[in-house]
Formats: sequence, C-alpha cells, structure tokens
Amino acid sequence: MHVLNHVAIKSVKLYQLLLSPYIGMQCKYVPSCSQYACDCFEHYGFFKSFRLMVWRILRCNPWSHGGYDPAVKQTSH
Repeated sequence: MHVLNHVAIKSVKLYQLLLSPYIGMQCKYVPSCSQYACDCFEHYGFFKSFRLMVWRILRCNPWSHGGYDPAVKQTSH
C-alpha cells in the first residue's frame, strides 16, 4: 500500500475514534462517509481516493436521499 494511502487511512481511523462518537451518526449513506474513505484508500491510488472521498462528502448533505453506496463497485460477469 502506498505510504500516502496508509497515512490517510490512519487519519480517518483517528477521526472515527476521537471525533465521530461526539458528532454522532450524521451520514445518510451506507457505508458511512469515513468508512467509504478508508475503502477508497485501500483499493485506489491516493489522488483518486481523495477525489472520491471529497465528492462523497459533498453529496452527503441534508438534501441527499442517501442509501447504499460502496466505494468499490461490484461488477457482474
């Protein structure tokens, strides 16, 4: 795993541990936006993951319907 991805995952995990319990479950998506970010950083390069994470956070707003939105889309053969 690329060093930047590893640092990004550790940062998100730290957020999940220290801040998320106090902010509460505000995400309208499954998996949560922070888990989505971790999944992206585990499967894609840093810059693609960062772009996907920002786009997801922007979509997670009061006007969004939310729903199931995995970071790694399953392909059917």
